Amino acid sequence: MRTPVSTYRLQIRPSFTLQDAAALTGYLRELGVDWVYLSPILTAEEGSDHGYDVTDPSTVDASRGGAEGLAALSKAAREAGLGVLVDIVPNHMGVASPPQNAWWWSLLKEGRTSRYAEAFDVDWDFGGGRLRIPVLGSDDDVDKLEVVDGELRYFDHRFPLAEGSYVAGDDARDVHARQNYELLGWRRADDELNYRRFFAVNTLAGIRVEIPWVFAEAHAEVARWFRDGLVDGLRIDHPDGLADPAGYLERLKETTAGSYLLVEKILEPGEELPENFDCEGTTGYDALADVDRLFVDPDAEAQLDALDARLRGTVGPADYQAMIHGTKRRITDGILHSEILRLARLVPESQELPRHKAADALAETIASFHVYRSYLPYGKDTLVDAVERAARTRPELDQVLKELLPLLLDASSELGRRFQQTSGMVMAKGVEDTAFFRYTRLGTLTEVGADPTEFALSTAGFHERMVRRQALLPLSMTTLTTHDTKRSEDTRARISAISEAVPEWEAFVDRMQELAPIPDGPLAALVWQAIAGAWPASRERLQGYVLKAAREAGNSTSWTEPNEAFEAKLASAVDAVFDVPEVTAALEEFVALVDPYGTSNSLSAKIVQLTMPGVPDVYQGTEFWDRSLTDPDNRRAVDFERRRAALAALDAGVRTEARDELAKLLLTSRALRLRRDRPELFGGYNPVNAEGPATEHLIAFDRGTPAAGGGAITLATRLPRKLERNGGWQDTSIRLGSAAQDELTGNSYPPGEVHVARLLQRYPVALLVPIS
Repeated sequence: MRTPVSTYRLQIRPSFTLQDAAALTGYLRELGVDWVYLSPILTAEEGSDHGYDVTDPSTVDASRGGAEGLAALSKAAREAGLGVLVDIVPNHMGVASPPQNAWWWSLLKEGRTSRYAEAFDVDWDFGGGRLRIPVLGSDDDVDKLEVVDGELRYFDHRFPLAEGSYVAGDDARDVHARQNYELLGWRRADDELNYRRFFAVNTLAGIRVEIPWVFAEAHAEVARWFRDGLVDGLRIDHPDGLADPAGYLERLKETTAGSYLLVEKILEPGEELPENFDCEGTTGYDALADVDRLFVDPDAEAQLDALDARLRGTVGPADYQAMIHGTKRRITDGILHSEILRLARLVPESQELPRHKAADALAETIASFHVYRSYLPYGKDTLVDAVERAARTRPELDQVLKELLPLLLDASSELGRRFQQTSGMVMAKGVEDTAFFRYTRLGTLTEVGADPTEFALSTAGFHERMVRRQALLPLSMTTLTTHDTKRSEDTRARISAISEAVPEWEAFVDRMQELAPIPDGPLAALVWQAIAGAWPASRERLQGYVLKAAREAGNSTSWTEPNEAFEAKLASAVDAVFDVPEVTAALEEFVALVDPYGTSNSLSAKIVQLTMPGVPDVYQGTEFWDRSLTDPDNRRAVDFERRRAALAALDAGVRTEARDELAKLLLTSRALRLRRDRPELFGGYNPVNAEGPATEHLIAFDRGTPAAGGGAITLATRLPRKLERNGGWQDTSIRLGSAAQDELTGNSYPPGEVHVARLLQRYPVALLVPIS
C-alpha cells in the first residue's frame, strides 16, 4: 500500500477544474507536498461548488474537468512524484433536480417497481405507497402544478409521470394524485418525510451501499480509477450515516486493492476508531482539537466564564451538557423528528410501549449519547450508558427505556441498525450546527470534532496524546483547516490570543455593545470574536457570516422563522464596523493588541501540526495567512500564482520576518520538504524537556527513533503574551544530543545546552535537523 507523507487539499469546482489542478502540481511539488487531495469529483448537481451532492456516480463531473481532467491530473501528479487522494460520498446522492439523477428519476417514475427502489432508503408503507417530497411552498400549491412536455412541473422543478398516468386534458392535480410520489409543503418534512436524508437536507437522499449491487454500481467509476492507476487513496465522507460502516470499508479495501483509506469520523475525547474499521485513520479533527488547546491560557477559563455569565444575564456560565441535551432534543423534536418517528414505527407497539412514548424515549436516548454513534457490538457500553442517562433525566420513561434497550442492542434488526445511523445525524445538527454557535466563551474551542469543555491542554497532556497517536494511528491525517471548519487556523489562532487578554477583550465587547449593540449577549461574543479574528474582512463576508451564525444558533432568529427586526440590528452592528469611526477604531485597536500573539500562535500551531505524528494536510491557500470563517467563506478562490512567486522568492534567498505571511510559507515549505525528503527523521516521538523559568511556554519534541538516532526537533512558543510579561525566555534551555541546524534560518547549534532565546531569536518556532 502506497501511503502519503503529506497532502494538500484542493476544492475542485467549475471555476477550478482538474486541469487547473494538473497545472498546479509543479508548485505543490516545490512546496514539499507528497499527495494532492481532491474534493469530490463525481458528477454533482449542476452549479454545485462543493460536489457533495453527487447525481451520477458513474462519471467524473464534466464541469470539473471530466474523465480527461482526471487523467491529466493523474499524469501530471505522477510526473511530479505526487500521489492522488480523492474524497467520495457513499452515504447519499443529490436529488434537488430529478432530471439530473437517473436513479432518482427512475424511482419517482416507477415507484416500488423501479430497480432503484432498493437503492434508496424509503418507508413506502408510511407514505401509502408514495415517496413524499417536501418541495411545495405550502400544500395549497398543488393548484400551481402543471403538466408540460410529459412532465409534472412546479415552477422550475421537474418530475416524471408514471406510465399511463396522464392523457391530454387531465387536471394536473389529478395527475399528481396518480404518481408514485407526493409533493408536500416543505414544513411537513419535519414529521412526515419517508426517506432517509443526509442530516436534514431534503435534497440529499440516503442510499443503501450495504446492498452489494448498489455498492458495485455506486463505486464502478471509483473502482476504475484504481484499475487504471489514476488514484492512490480515498477519503470517505460521513461513514456514520452508513448501515454497516465496517462492512463498507472492508468492501472498499477489496475494491481498491488494499489502498489508503481515511474516514471523516469525528472522535469525541477518549473515543477510538473501532478495531474492525479497515482504514488508516481519520481526516484529522481530533488532531486539530489537540493542537488548538496548546495555545489557550488555562488561567483565562474563570474570567471568560464570568464574562459569559454576564452576557447571558445568568448567575453562572452556560452549562454545556445541559445545553447540548437541549439542542439535541430540539433536533429530535424538530428537523429530524421524521427520523425519530420512523424508528418508533419499528418498535413493536404494546401497552408497555405505546408509539408516542417509544418516540420520546428514543429521542431522549439519542440526546444522551456522548459520541456520534455506536457500531454494535463495538460501543455497546456507550448505548447502555445513554439509556441509563436518559432514565435518570426522564425517570417517567424508565420502564419504556428498559423495554427498548434489548431492541436497540440487536444490531441485526432494522431498528438496531437504523438507530445507529440516526444518532450521528442528531449529534451533528444539535452540537456542531447549533450548540457550537451558542456556547461562545472562546470560539477556538467550538471547532468541528472538539469538546469545548476541555478548555486548554498542557504540554504534558499533548505529549501523552502524541505518543499514543504515533503508536496507534501513524498514518491518520492531521489538519488545522478544512472546508468544514467553523473558522480557519489563523482566525482561531488570533481568537486563542484573547485568552491572554481577557480584561481588554471584556472592555472591547462592552464598548461594542454600547456603540453597535447586538441584542443577544452570547451571540455578540461570538460575532465580535469572529470579526476580530478575521479582520480585515469585507462587509459582505462578515454580513454573510453573522447571519448564518445567528440562524444556526437559533436563539434570536432561525432559518425557518427569521426574526427580521433582530437580523436588522445584527446587520447594523456589522455595518458599524465600516461606517462608524469609533467602532472601526476600537476594533483596529483591539486587533493590533492581539495580532502579534495570534501570529505567534499561527506559526506555532502550523509547525506542530506539520511535524507531529500523522499525515499533515494543508488546506488550499493556508501556506499564507488565512483568516476565513465558516463555509462558504472558507471555500473562496486562492491566488496560487502569488504563492508560487513568493515561494520562488524565498528559495532565491529573500528574508522574511515573523509577522510577514512569507514566514508561514517558509515554515510550511521547509517542514513539508523535510518530511518528504528525510522520512527517517520522523519515525518516533519523544518529548524534549526544557529547564528554566519559562518551560511552560515551550512545546518541543524529537521525532527520531532509537534505531535511527536523533530526529527532527520541533520547538514552538505557547502563551506568548504571558511569556513576554514574565520577562521572556531568560535562561530557559534545552539540551541537544548532537549538533543541529534550523531549517528555517539556517543557523547551526553545537551539541549540549542551548538557550531557547537563541533558538527562537528570529521566529517563535524552530525546526532542527541533526548535523552528522
